[in-house]
Amino acid sequence: MVTHLLMALYLAAAWGGSFIFMRVCAPIFGPVPLIFIRVGLAGLLLLPIMLAQGGGKIWRENWLKIAIVGSVITAIPFCLLSWATLSLSAGTTAVMNATTPLMAALWAIVLIGEKLTMQRVIGLALGLIGVVILAAGQGKGFHFGDTILPVAVSLLATACYGWATHMARIWLAHVPPLVMTCAGLLSGALLLAPLALWLWPEHSIPAQAWSMAFGLAIVSTAIAYLVFYRLIGVWGATKTTTVTYLVPVFGMLWGSIFLGEHITLTMILGGMVIIAGVMILSYKRTPAPVVSKVVAK
Repeated sequence: MVTHLLMALYLAAAWGGSFIFMRVCAPIFGPVPLIFIRVGLAGLLLLPIMLAQGGGKIWRENWLKIAIVGSVITAIPFCLLSWATLSLSAGTTAVMNATTPLMAALWAIVLIGEKLTMQRVIGLALGLIGVVILAAGQGKGFHFGDTILPVAVSLLATACYGWATHMARIWLAHVPPLVMTCAGLLSGALLLAPLALWLWPEHSIPAQAWSMAFGLAIVSTAIAYLVFYRLIGVWGATKTTTVTYLVPVFGMLWGSIFLGEHITLTMILGGMVIIAGVMILSYKRTPAPVVSKVVAK
C-alpha cells in the first residue's frame, strides 16, 4: 500500500515537473523541437517493452487511428502547452492543465450524446470562473499576447486531451494502453519531425538544457506512463486518475522551489475553483440500496 502511494506521488510530481522542464527549455529549444525530443525519446524508450508484449501487430493493424488519436493526445497539446509556458508561469500552466476533465465533459455532449445537466452546467461554469481568476492574476492585465492568447492556447491543449480521450474509447478500446501510448508518442514524433527540424535553433544548446529535455522525456513521460499503467492495474482507472488533482499542486511547488515563481492567491483560488468544478462534474450519486419488504401472512 505504501509503495503504491509513493508511486502515485511520483506520478503527480513527475507530471507537475513537466511544466518546469518546459518553462526552462522551451525558450532555448523552441516549443516544437523540445516536444519532438520529448515524444520521440519517450516513445523509443517504451518501444522495446511494447514489442516484447506483442504490441507491434496491434500497432500495424490500427496505425492510422493510433496516429490521429496519439498525436492529438500527446504531440499537439504538448506543443501548445510548451508555447504557453513562454508567457505563463509553470504553476499557472499546470493549473490550466487541470481543465482537461471539463473539456472531456464538453466533448461528451458532442461525441457521445451526453445531456447537458444542471450538474454539468455548474461544473463547467466553475471551471470557466477559475480560468478567468487565473488570467486576471497574471499581473499583465487582459492583454491579448501576454494573457488571453496563452490562456486560450492552454485551453486548446486541454480540449485536445478531452477529444482524444473519447476517441480512444470509441476507436481504440481494444488497444492496450501501453501500445496506444508508445505508438501514439512515436506517431506524434513523426508528425513533428519536419517542423522540428525546420525550427531547430541555430544557437548552441547548453548541456543543462539537454539534461532537462531528457528529464522531460524520461522522468515526466516514459517512466511516468509506466507508473501510471502499473497503478491502473492495482487501483483501477477511476482511483488512479485522482492523482491528476495533485499535478497543479506540484506544478506550483516545483515552480516556486526551482524557478523562484511566486505562488499567488489567484493561482491557489483559481486552481481550487477549477478543481471544484471538476469534482462536481465527476460526482456520481450512489444508488440507494433496495430494501426488500417482507409481507407477513
